[in-house]
Amino acid sequence: MNMLVDGEWRTDAYETTDDDGSFQRQETTFRDRIRDDPDARFQPESGRYHLYVSYACPWAHRTLVTRALKGLEDAISVSVVDPYRDEDGWQFTPEKEGCTRDHLHDANYLRELYVTADSDATCRVTVPVLWDTEEDTIVNNESKEIMRMLDTEFDDYAARDVDLYPEGYQDEVDRILDGIYEPINNGVYRAGFATDQGPYDEAVNDLFSALDHWDDVLADQRYLAGDRLTEADIAMFTTLVRFDNVYHTHFMCNVQYVREYDNLWPYLRDLYQTPGVAETVNMDHIKEHYYTTHPDVNPHRIVARGPDLDFEKSHDRDELPGDRPAALSAATADD
Repeated sequence: MNMLVDGEWRTDAYETTDDDGSFQRQETTFRDRIRDDPDARFQPESGRYHLYVSYACPWAHRTLVTRALKGLEDAISVSVVDPYRDEDGWQFTPEKEGCTRDHLHDANYLRELYVTADSDATCRVTVPVLWDTEEDTIVNNESKEIMRMLDTEFDDYAARDVDLYPEGYQDEVDRILDGIYEPINNGVYRAGFATDQGPYDEAVNDLFSALDHWDDVLADQRYLAGDRLTEADIAMFTTLVRFDNVYHTHFMCNVQYVREYDNLWPYLRDLYQTPGVAETVNMDHIKEHYYTTHPDVNPHRIVARGPDLDFEKSHDRDELPGDRPAALSAATADD
C-alpha cells in the first residue's frame, strides 16, 4: 500500500496484512479537536472548516451524513475526490461527475494537503480530512472524532435541531460505536483483505454473528440505542448501505445479504429515507471505487452489475417508538 514517508510519497511502504494473513488497519495521525471553548486552538466557526471526502469511502460518508442531518452545509464546505484511487492516491478530477476540484488549494492529489499540514508527514493519506482554513492545516482525519465534533460543537451554526449524541444515551452510543467497529465496520475489510483462510473465517464469523445480534435487537426498537437516531446509526448505515452491492461480492461477505434480514433491511431503508441522508449516497462512486481500486482482490477491475436495491421501499419502522429528524423546512433553509 502507498503512504507518505517523511513527506515523500512511497508506493511500497507497508503491507495491509500481517504474517498470519490478517488485515491490519493503521491508526490515523491528525487528532486535534474543535471545541466550543475560548481557550481552544480550534473553535467552531461558520466558514472556517472544510471537509475533504470521497463518496465511496464509508468513513468519509459518516461525516457527510452527520453534516447533512445537522444542516451544516452552509457552515462547512466540501471537496470530493475521484472514487478511483491508483498508486498516486486520492486525486481531484473536477471533470468527472460527482467529483470536485480542491476548492482551497487547487491541489491535484490529497497527499499534497497532508504535506502542507506536515512537511515530514509519515502516514497513510486517507479521507475524511477536516481542514482549518485559518491556520491552513489538518485538524483531524479520524472519522469517528470528526463525526462527534460536527455533532456536538456546531449547534450555533446548524440549520437543524438534531442531537446525535443526546444526554442519557451517550454511554450507550459509545458502547455501540466501539462494539460494531471491529466485527462490522472493520470486519468487512478484515474479510476482504485476508490472505489466509483462518483470518477470513474468523472475520466472517464475527461479522455475521454481529449482524445477527443487531437484527434481533432491531426487532423491538427503531434505532441501535433505542428510540433516538444517534451517531451509532450513522456508523452502521455507511457499512450496511454498501453491503449488498460491494461487500457481499467483492469482500466475500456472502453468508447472507442485508436485504435478507428481517429487521436490518427495513432499518437500512428507514435510515436512507431520513431527510438529508439519501443525498449523501453515491452508489456509482461506491461501486467504482471498490471494484477498480483493489487489484489484489479484483485483478481485472470488473464492476459487478447488481443488485438494484429499492432503498425507497416502505419499511414500517415508524410503528416502533422514536421519531426521525424532520426535513429542513423551506423557511429554515432560506434563513
